[in-house]
Amino acid sequence: MYRKFNAWSKKKVWTALFDALVIEPDLEWTFMDGSYVKAHQHIAGAAGGKPQNIGSSRVGNTFKIHLMVDACGLPYFFSITGGETANCTVAPK
Repeated sequence: MYRKFNAWSKKKVWTALFDALVIEPDLEWTFMDGSYVKAHQHIAGAAGGKPQNIGSSRVGNTFKIHLMVDACGLPYFFSITGGETANCTVAPK
């Protein structure tokens, strides 16, 4: 299951699936929130040298999931960034 998830992530299948499910969002009102996720203590030394979207915050190494919903409460945008990134910097314009 983990290997399939990673393979789909690398091929951007999850992003394409999410985009396909978003049909005509009601953008009269939008709401955005972010959630911190604490990274494992050994994540900072990940092999491969690829970007990990890990940042430092008050609680240590974290990443942040940003989610924006439309007026009906249906999600239409998400992003994963380092933990120090503010919601307003990743919000679509």
